Amino acid sequence: MSSVNVSTEAVIAAARDLKGLGASISEANAAAAAPTSTLLAAGGDEVSAAVAAFFRAHAHEYQALSAQANLFHQRFAAALHAGAGTYAGAEAGNQQLLNLVNAPAQALLGRPLFGNGVNGAPGSGADGGPGGLLFGNGGNGGSGTAGQAGGNGGSAGFLGSGGVGGAGGAGAAGGIGGNGGWLWGNGGTGGQGGLGIPGGHGGPGGHGGSAGPWWGNGGDGGSGGTGATGGHGGNGGWWYGNGGNGGQGGAAVAGVNGGNPGNGGDGGDAAYLIGAGGSGGHGGNGLAGADGVNPVATPNGSAGQTGTGYGTPGNPDGQDAPSLTGGNGQPGAVAANGQDGAAGGAGGSVYTSGASPTGGNGADGGSGGAGGGAGGAGGAGGVGNITGNTPTQFGVNAFGGNGGNGGNGGGPGGSGGAGGAGGSSNASQGDAYAGVGGNGGDGAPSGIAGGNGGAGGAGGNGGNAGLLFGDGGAGGQGGYGGAGGAGAPGGAGGDGGAGGTAAGGFNSYGYPYSTDPNASTVSGGHGGNGADARSPGGSGGDGGAGGHGGAGARFIGNGGAGGDAGIGGAGGTGGAGGAAGAGGNGGNAESGIFVLGGNGGDGGNGGAGGNGGNGGAAGAAGTGGAAGMIGSLGADGGAGSGGAGGFGGAGGAYGAAGGGGSGNLNGSAGNIGIQGNDGAPGQPG
Repeated sequence: MSSVNVSTEAVIAAARDLKGLGASISEANAAAAAPTSTLLAAGGDEVSAAVAAFFRAHAHEYQALSAQANLFHQRFAAALHAGAGTYAGAEAGNQQLLNLVNAPAQALLGRPLFGNGVNGAPGSGADGGPGGLLFGNGGNGGSGTAGQAGGNGGSAGFLGSGGVGGAGGAGAAGGIGGNGGWLWGNGGTGGQGGLGIPGGHGGPGGHGGSAGPWWGNGGDGGSGGTGATGGHGGNGGWWYGNGGNGGQGGAAVAGVNGGNPGNGGDGGDAAYLIGAGGSGGHGGNGLAGADGVNPVATPNGSAGQTGTGYGTPGNPDGQDAPSLTGGNGQPGAVAANGQDGAAGGAGGSVYTSGASPTGGNGADGGSGGAGGGAGGAGGAGGVGNITGNTPTQFGVNAFGGNGGNGGNGGGPGGSGGAGGAGGSSNASQGDAYAGVGGNGGDGAPSGIAGGNGGAGGAGGNGGNAGLLFGDGGAGGQGGYGGAGGAGAPGGAGGDGGAGGTAAGGFNSYGYPYSTDPNASTVSGGHGGNGADARSPGGSGGDGGAGGHGGAGARFIGNGGAGGDAGIGGAGGTGGAGGAAGAGGNGGNAESGIFVLGGNGGDGGNGGAGGNGGNGGAAGAAGTGGAAGMIGSLGADGGAGSGGAGGFGGAGGAYGAAGGGGSGNLNGSAGNIGIQGNDGAPGQPG
């Protein structure tokens, strides 16, 4: 028996559109009538007159034809509008008749004879209502709110399809699809599983509904939520029908390590006699592991105090100053866990009008605390300065204080502090000697590896075929493994402090005073060493196994193909070695007879890079399903490839050499540091 379903609203809208289109065409024809039907001849000759007459005649014929087409258009639109009214009246009459027929069954059995079931409201998680006892589809299940499962689809009656399961709320399962009609009807599709809640998995997909006992296909399973399994496909009817396809597994849950995704749902079995099995769902893909990150430390404000000084540039102390040597700065405070080391105090400065002054030494910076704290900067050396120009200053020398060393970084991955600058000196009628810059602190090794990639989910198995005829369902493909994260870098070394500036009336030396003729003339601080990255890259996740193919029908049928194996994830890159600090520049000499610049400091050595992570192994391929008496075995799934090993981390850059100080004879530059070694690559999966 044939039937026609008509949407009266759509027919009325079409009639309205046709009426508007006809009006637009009529306006265009009217606008073209005057210039085309009264066309004048281009000249006074007979040919021009004949051409104009021809086009005028053509225009009159076109207008006559347009009038007939417009009349037909109006009648067609009116007929379409009238037809919509006729359909609406017929539907109203049918509904009254249907209500009259359904009323006794509804009152007696709580279910009508004809009609579709009521859909569950969105956000209610309510089940869909059952379809009519004789004819009607089941209602769809309502979607759930957070933590609430989706409603199940309603079952059909004698003839009809099951309703679709509702989608689950966050972290909850999708609803199960409704069952098909008893004589004929397909099962409903399972609802999609809800997304994962923070820190948790999503809900599994709902199973597809089974077909009616006699005739029909099983419903497809719903896809799984985050990290959850897809729903299984529903089974076909007893006599004839295909099994539903399994739902796809959900993606992995995000985390430091790429979480494990959901497995694909199994395909449904076919009808008992005739039908093909459903295909298994694909496994979900694993997520990439997070990159290793060194902790961020908080600043430590407890800097060391400045050493005691005497005098000022505008008010120097005389020969009777309490001390002609400035006090040393106080060391930076020891950092607590998770804090940066404090800066060392500066050396005290001495300004005198007659005696030989020596600036105080800057203090060392505090080491960074455990938890990735950076080392504090070294304090600057104090100034030694003789002001004025009196006979008592003849032959009196001045000395700058030395800068403090930078503190070492705290693990993991803390940076070394910079060395303090050497103090300057000024002797108007004597020799001046610059202070030495402090050495940069060493960086701390890292130890936070990259996160491992998540393993791919397994593909679902294909459903089995019926007894007489039908092919087995194909197995689902295994999910891909996630890539490993990169390791954290090693801490950088601090830069060496620059030597001070010397300005003497007789001689100027950009380095400290010494009675040893073989003493070093280096006044730039050495750069700190970069730290090794002891943080390998994360391992790639293993690929998921492919699902097995379903068996073909026992009499005639091919086995289902096995699912392809999932590909392993690539290993993460090892952490980069810490960059070394640059050497400080040698002290400058500015005036006098012998004006000798200090030598620059050496650059630090770079840290070694971390090893790359290993690639994930390929998943196992699914086996093909068994064949019937007549038929072929299912092909095994394709082999997956293992993930590539991660690259080794790059070695830390060497520290640049400090430049020589300026003078009549410039100082020599320091030596550059040594480049860190690259890490070893990871092994392929």
